[in-house]
Amino acid sequence: MPTVLRVEGFRFFFWSNERNEPAHVHVKRQDCEAKFWLTPVSLASNEGFNTATLNRLQRLVRANRNSILEKWHEHLS
Repeated sequence: MPTVLRVEGFRFFFWSNERNEPAHVHVKRQDCEAKFWLTPVSLASNEGFNTATLNRLQRLVRANRNSILEKWHEHLS
């Protein structure tokens, strides 16, 4: 489960066994976790984050999308 980004207390990571799914990233902080598809960037699932935090996370994923996608392909190739 490689961590690809840490920002504002959030950890952005992949699960190594999810190569059969489209490119995405998980985001975790404390007991909350969300999953974002990368193409296009959109929320796939949410467990515990409020709407304002999800909006912030989506902006962070968009801002770092190219780097996250590059790391996705490196890790899962």
